[in-house]
Amino acid sequence: MSAVPARTPRVLAIDAGGTMTDTFIVDETGRFVVGKSQTTPEDESLGLMLSADDALRQWDLTKEDTFPGIRSGVFSGTAMLNRLLQRKGLDVGVIVTAGQEDSLQMERGIQTYLGYSYADRLHIATHHHNPPLVPRDRVFGVRGRIDMFGSEVLPLREEDVREAAAALLDAGVKGICVSLLFCYRNPAHEARVKEILEEEKAARGSNGDCPLFISSELYPSRRDFPRLNTTVIEGYAAEPSRGTLNAVREKTKAAGAGFELRVMASHGGTISIDAEQLATTLVSGPIGGVVGARWLADQIGLHNVLCTDIGGTSFDIALLVNKRYDVTSTPNVAKFMLNMPLVQMDSVGAGCGSYVRIDPNARRPEIGPDSAGAAIGTAWPEGGVETVSITDLNLILGRLNPDYFLGGQVTLDIERARAEVKRQVADPLGLGLEEAAAGVVELFESQLRNEAVGRILGKGYSPADFTLLCYGGGGPLHVAGYTAGVPYQQVLIPEWAAGFSAFGCACAEFEYRFDRQVDLPLLPSQSPEERAGIVSMVSDAWRALEERVRGEFEKSGEDPSTVGFTHMVRMQYYGQLVDIEVDAPNSELSSAEDAQALCDTFETTYQRMYARAASSPELGYLVAQAIVKGSVPVEQPVLPTLESEEGTPPSKETRPVWWTDGWEDTPIYEMTDVRPGHELEGPAILEAESTTFPIPPERRAWLDDRGIFHLENKEG
Repeated sequence: MSAVPARTPRVLAIDAGGTMTDTFIVDETGRFVVGKSQTTPEDESLGLMLSADDALRQWDLTKEDTFPGIRSGVFSGTAMLNRLLQRKGLDVGVIVTAGQEDSLQMERGIQTYLGYSYADRLHIATHHHNPPLVPRDRVFGVRGRIDMFGSEVLPLREEDVREAAAALLDAGVKGICVSLLFCYRNPAHEARVKEILEEEKAARGSNGDCPLFISSELYPSRRDFPRLNTTVIEGYAAEPSRGTLNAVREKTKAAGAGFELRVMASHGGTISIDAEQLATTLVSGPIGGVVGARWLADQIGLHNVLCTDIGGTSFDIALLVNKRYDVTSTPNVAKFMLNMPLVQMDSVGAGCGSYVRIDPNARRPEIGPDSAGAAIGTAWPEGGVETVSITDLNLILGRLNPDYFLGGQVTLDIERARAEVKRQVADPLGLGLEEAAAGVVELFESQLRNEAVGRILGKGYSPADFTLLCYGGGGPLHVAGYTAGVPYQQVLIPEWAAGFSAFGCACAEFEYRFDRQVDLPLLPSQSPEERAGIVSMVSDAWRALEERVRGEFEKSGEDPSTVGFTHMVRMQYYGQLVDIEVDAPNSELSSAEDAQALCDTFETTYQRMYARAASSPELGYLVAQAIVKGSVPVEQPVLPTLESEEGTPPSKETRPVWWTDGWEDTPIYEMTDVRPGHELEGPAILEAESTTFPIPPERRAWLDDRGIFHLENKEG
């Protein structure tokens, strides 16, 4: 990451997180540079440009020098999620099946508890309904009914649709969402509602001012309430985010970019800003980290990986088993149950910006889940934060350099941090300043350790089966603490950990994914001919989905003949409630043998995810969804091979650092001075412009020729 002339950047990836905007730029040899700036929530394109400037500065380059030659650009951001959390979306209207008008207010019981602690759920102490995205007076019901088998049992009453359209258009809504019961089985009623809405819009001359969001076109899957939520979010939060993303695209083009900026999607691929299912980019940054971990696992031969990402606001965890991550079809995000594919991961409200408070009754520290985010903590007066954060504690323990935060872009006030930690934390606990700070950090890291180990044990594995991969701006800062005493196979920290999620975005395919609900049974009682007929219907669904994929690529000017397809299904044992994603053994299913091969693949996948004893083939199977992913070739990073050196790097200074129970003079190294072959015995601290990596007295670290640090116990 040091300044080297004659670079030719080829790949640009940006992750605009809640605290920092990371830029990851790769040249033609695989060398990379990581840039950081504080996120600018009011306009993410500003933070992007500042972060890109920070990265290119390290190579003595400018955006104008490099953007014209970049072949691939990917963006992930939080503007859409923030818009949803802050309830600052478009004024949209909703049309539902008559009798369902109160669904958004009533929610489902499980949704009303999302985000609450176990104690809150148990005692219903602080339970309340979430404010609906759309007020009740903009939700209209229309009579007509499709049943669960796709049959029309009550014709659509078109007068209801025209009355709803008139009321919504007269109210000046900026979009209309339509989600009728069981429309995924038979979209005829929604199609007719769309036609009537278009007619009413044309009569008022408002065709371009009020886009329509039709659930059977966007998210044709069962579970009506999550589908309603997702369709509403498409209009409420995703549609206005197109403007934000277009601003980002225009900023890059103004700097000479010839590439088409893509966005990270929830299923692990990247899509165009113009994609119809833009709500799938609602959670994108953390997804990039998991995708990057899978790419890295392929490159260096890892099979089982525990992905851990610490930023300013959260600790994100995901598992790779045999280099694969799981995808859930009904995730919950921002206290909403949704109907979209999302890489399976868990997020804990514990990051470096998490607030630290002392419960006045129990005299017990409480960490998060709220966070200072981009405002850092009390050590940065410009942020206006009055509550102590984890960053403040690290600062007064000497683990962070107040003059080198973000490479010196931000100067922290250590004396202000000391005063606030003493007043808010140490004095209420009756402890000395450093003892209190170290104790809370130890508590914080033990919580992270328990969360990480719990995810592995909950899947029936042992930590000894996994390599832990640490990334995120705060990951290296705490990795020694949350891995202490846990027998992982390896603990790996990429040199580019601070920009790893952005790196993962660059590793992602340019890929669209569409699915269709089919609900086709494969039962032991069926004849071979019946089973062949059923799986042939899966193939028919795949062919239709392939056309949708080709249509999306055509919007970006891609040649449809270059699209490569992956065919999958979601399956479950017949009668069970939860389905899993399965790669199909063949792209064409037409025989009883193909049906058996599909069932065998399901069994293999099921046993990977659950205990073998849970297998129940005697129940038969249900093919719930047909899924197609299509991708086209894009430029991706290459992993560099670095030359080795013997010895240790020169330390740039020594400073006192509080470790377990006292101060110890600790050598400080510039991370870019460390070379493969160098071994660093703790205590030591590695500093970079984008992160800090403390090595405690009982640990040591070394860098391999791929630019990845290995953290080990000294006695190991």
